[in-house]
Amino acid sequence: MTRLTHDRYCQEIAHQTGQLRTVVTSGADLSRTVPTTPEWSLEDLVRHVGGALRWAALMVRTGAEDEVPEERVPGFDGPGARGDRGALDAWLAESGELIVGALRDAGPDARVWSWAGIPDAGFWARRMTHELIVHRADAALAAGLPFEVAPDAAADAVDEWLEIVEWAQRTQPEDEVHELRGPRRTLHLHATDTGPVETAGRDETGVAPAEGWGRLIELTEDGVSWRRGHEEATVTLRGPLTAVLLAFYRRLPLDSPEVEVLGEREVLESWLERATFG
Repeated sequence: MTRLTHDRYCQEIAHQTGQLRTVVTSGADLSRTVPTTPEWSLEDLVRHVGGALRWAALMVRTGAEDEVPEERVPGFDGPGARGDRGALDAWLAESGELIVGALRDAGPDARVWSWAGIPDAGFWARRMTHELIVHRADAALAAGLPFEVAPDAAADAVDEWLEIVEWAQRTQPEDEVHELRGPRRTLHLHATDTGPVETAGRDETGVAPAEGWGRLIELTEDGVSWRRGHEEATVTLRGPLTAVLLAFYRRLPLDSPEVEVLGEREVLESWLERATFG
């Protein structure tokens, strides 16, 4: 599947870091519980994201051959004092600069350990992009702020999730994804506000732009597979691409007015419950 360019990922990481910093400096209550990740306060979420950026940056910068323990990452935990909005913002800004700098210096093909068997810096460019996008959505929802994401990045976030599910299916025999095996069922993701994001004109499935962006997920006795395009399905999740992304990542309820579920809703609910990061 076509991914974004390395430079595009670096740009989006910088942009999403800036957008998350806007939430930090918005005056939102940093102690507020994040509804979509209720184990975290807003400050906890920001510290998680900044720490993850620093962790990935250290591994990329050093060409790590194995996972680096968090305790070896300088500044991983963030500012010492909680509730210091200025210190948290400055730390997050530095975290973003560290990962973007490390990725740009390394280039996408530099050898780096990863947990998904893709041992290069390109993996971390993509993973940190979507880590930021989804957790920035968490933060925006907690703060009552609007959330939008560029169509190419939103589409790639869905694709990455699907590829991670495939990875879990191949490598994690105890993962819940295996519970999705059974008689053939299909899930159709349909964005109503954009044509194919991949190319102008028609994408490789022959889908015309007027038909919108789409992904078709197939569940069978053999497991999960997916492709680009549109097809009548067991269940369809449709709406603007950002809303489809958020619902697919379990950040937006299926009964939200921003999305529409057509067909056998329980198939989609089963997917959302079992298709995880492994």
